[in-house]
Amino acid sequence: MERIICLVIGYVFGLFQTAYIYGKLHGIDIRNYGSGNAGTTNTLRTLGTKAGLIVLFGDIMKCILAIVLTNMIFRQSHPDEIYLLKIYAAAGAILGHNFPFYLHFKGGKGIAATAGMILSFHPYLIPMGVILFFGTFFTTHYVSLGSLLVYAGFMIEMVVLGQMGIFGMSQAALNEMYVVAAFLTVMAYYKHKDNIKRLLGKTERKTYLTHKNKAD
Repeated sequence: MERIICLVIGYVFGLFQTAYIYGKLHGIDIRNYGSGNAGTTNTLRTLGTKAGLIVLFGDIMKCILAIVLTNMIFRQSHPDEIYLLKIYAAAGAILGHNFPFYLHFKGGKGIAATAGMILSFHPYLIPMGVILFFGTFFTTHYVSLGSLLVYAGFMIEMVVLGQMGIFGMSQAALNEMYVVAAFLTVMAYYKHKDNIKRLLGKTERKTYLTHKNKAD
């Protein structure tokens, strides 16, 4: 039951579609522009850097808030499984972001929400996530490649830290957490399948924090 509650908590937070709401406030449906994705990158390319940063912040915060609320509710009653419940809340937020029911399940790709998960799940995950994403982005300007590498690093770190005893859970709980992490990783790669094809074909569009987006 606790797992379902955490999924629902996360999903409700994930339904706050920052890109869609911001676009509507500016007279457009962001899903009708660019890549058709209701996320940070498409907002950045369509409406500019300021809009992209606002959407990024909103999508990060909704996952953080879901995890914080889950921690507040269950940290006393389920201290030995709190990280497992946190990842269920994060999974719910990412699912809510990717598949919002009121937008006919057409949302984003969940990367900004994933950033919120990494920032609030455990401090040990943050350095690697920051290095992988920004190192890749500022070197190649491929948001998709940075996002995919972050997920690969996240999956590896979860297993390594878990087996080191960092999360303080039983092996059964750890294995369940690994399954949820693997599900999120597979979903992220599936949502990026077209990006992967373009990366392999060297036709992926680059993203900049400047006016170059419109010319690229």
